[in-house]
Amino acid sequence: MENFIVSARKYRPQTFDTVVGQKSITNTLKNAIKNNQLAQAFLFCGPRGVGKTTCARILAKTINCKNISSAIEACDHCPSCVSFNENASFNIYELDGASNNSVDDIRTLVDQVRIPPQMGRYKVYIIDEVHMLSASAFNAFLKTLEEPPPYAKFILATTEKHKILPTILSRCQIFDFKRITVDDIAGHLMHVAEKEHITAEENALHIIAQKADGAMRDALSIFDQLVSFAGNTLNYNTVLENLNVLDYEYFFKITDQILAGDIPGSLLTINDIIDKGFEGQHFLIGFGEHLRNLLVCKDASTARLLETAPSIRNHYVEQAKRCQVHFLINVLDINNRCDLSYKISNNRRLHLELSVMQMCALVLWQDGDQAPSKPVAIPPIASVAAPVPAAPASSPARAVVPEPAPAAPVNPLQAIQQTAGVTTPPSADPAAGAAVPKKPVEPVKMRDIKHDFNSTTSIRKPVPKTGTGSGMADDDQALNETATPFTPDELILCWEEFADSLKISSPHLYSTLKSSRPVLNAGWNIEFTLGNKVLEEELTMRKTEMMEFLRSRLNNFKIQLTTHIAENLKSARPYTDKEKFDQMVQKNPALNSLKDELGLEIEY
Repeated sequence: MENFIVSARKYRPQTFDTVVGQKSITNTLKNAIKNNQLAQAFLFCGPRGVGKTTCARILAKTINCKNISSAIEACDHCPSCVSFNENASFNIYELDGASNNSVDDIRTLVDQVRIPPQMGRYKVYIIDEVHMLSASAFNAFLKTLEEPPPYAKFILATTEKHKILPTILSRCQIFDFKRITVDDIAGHLMHVAEKEHITAEENALHIIAQKADGAMRDALSIFDQLVSFAGNTLNYNTVLENLNVLDYEYFFKITDQILAGDIPGSLLTINDIIDKGFEGQHFLIGFGEHLRNLLVCKDASTARLLETAPSIRNHYVEQAKRCQVHFLINVLDINNRCDLSYKISNNRRLHLELSVMQMCALVLWQDGDQAPSKPVAIPPIASVAAPVPAAPASSPARAVVPEPAPAAPVNPLQAIQQTAGVTTPPSADPAAGAAVPKKPVEPVKMRDIKHDFNSTTSIRKPVPKTGTGSGMADDDQALNETATPFTPDELILCWEEFADSLKISSPHLYSTLKSSRPVLNAGWNIEFTLGNKVLEEELTMRKTEMMEFLRSRLNNFKIQLTTHIAENLKSARPYTDKEKFDQMVQKNPALNSLKDELGLEIEY
């Protein structure tokens, strides 16, 4: 039985041209060899599995080759190349920085450097994981690294560049290796599959490449594992099953359901995902990536950032056409907030389902904003655009403010019209026995009621719009001209209501707004004093939201807000024991006599 060699070693690049995803670095090294401008020390740094040690070996092999080709590649036939390929070269030394990290190990290395090469031009020392060397070992290495013999070359490799001393960095040419792209990894896996006579689907190789997270060695290890399971045929479903990856179709399906506002269907999809053994956070991470891919597909300049198979890429482009940019950003924000708080939730499934329902509800509210001409009544729970059915005339309307005496029954339709700002003619009063007129009620714009969703009470009813125009410009002009008078008490009530909405998201600003009162000046100018600059900046960030809230609540769109920082604020400092006692004596002078009678002293 032959010894199995993993693909990461069997298909390790042997020339600069076969290195995957590091074209700029290999071209620089080839030009340095061609122009005879080799540095005395190199530092290769970057994440795992991107080719640092591989490039170090290829560089060491090439500079010792006696018959370098015109493409600046080793010939593989000279004695130096043959000995290197057989791992028997006496001019190339590979050291592990983790197990050779003491001063004695570096001293041994320095002693070896003094001996010239027996064959070839250079002695090359490759030190892997060089950041593991101790500080003393680094210092012992400094002199040799700065002034080595002309035949000595040092190639240092590390995944943690920040742990290396600056004095070492200044003596090396630094090459930063980048993560390998998904397309490059998938292309190399296809090449390996062809060499091994394995039939592999393109979508399956892209899933492996994404799972590798930019590391070629990880991708080849996953490839070997899947081949061991599936044999000579790799398909998309087999890869999903073995790598515990959620199928793309689930993300496309639930996105379609959110776009349709289908809350029951989305909950069933979540249940199906959980039944297959996937954690809720696993879905959140994958769905966040899906939303990000839809977002980058909205613009041709960012479409190249999409790292998926071509067939799936077309599906992304088609679905992205049906999504608005602001919708994707809002849904992505809900998904991200759910992901951040998922682990600390006591009921994680409910937390996930609630977030999905919020996404569906967001689409429903959005539909109302995009179609202001569509009749929209008081929004029910299931749908914003659904009209409220008329209640029987005998049912009493819910009173906004409790009255000391029971109110007479009012027609619910009349109550809805009053809440929407539409006045009903006296002759249409059902209590008077007249029939309700058949004239259609003026539709309510979404912006007229969107601020009333957080509260069951309303300070003021919206002012009905006047004018003959039906366009948005006429509505905006009517709103801007509205300046309904209000009292300071009404302002305080709205002020505290807005402060309560910040209790969780901005506790410091909530405390400031609740503890201090605004001042109402002429011209509907509200002045408010804050304690420090930080609170003023935080209020400035919320100013637009606050002004919309106050203007809508008070039906006065000429309200302005001016903030100030309190002057001459005394800095709080702890009292000394003597100062505490003096304060107590001022309130009760008998304490001083008691201190003298008992012979007490105050410690300073």
